[in-house]
Amino acid sequence: MNEELAITIGTAAREAREKLGMTRAEVAERVGLVEPAYGRLERGKVLPSVPVFHRLSLTLGLSPEVLLGTTPRGTGKKKPPRAPSLEAETPELRRLLALARRLDAEKLDALLHVATALTR
Repeated sequence: MNEELAITIGTAAREAREKLGMTRAEVAERVGLVEPAYGRLERGKVLPSVPVFHRLSLTLGLSPEVLLGTTPRGTGKKKPPRAPSLEAETPELRRLLALARRLDAEKLDALLHVATALTR
């Protein structure tokens, strides 16, 4: 049962990630895993913890029911809260967002000022 569930979750996660055009490393970073651990999750080798499962659902824009395989894939989808248009993001923008997430508040404020000045 656990092996079957792990495969179901992993398959749904991989399909959603590929549809969004994200790399395993990008999803791993957003859900708080190292890339090899996320790779094992996608291959159905491990079950995610509840907090990781929740972050995975949010990151990929899938309802928990879809990840668990209890809802048909065409239903139960929701938009990711941090990036509603992940499909439209370029790799450069995703990289910039990943770097910005690592900054402390002071450096993030400085980056915001630079970005604002560049858009004028």
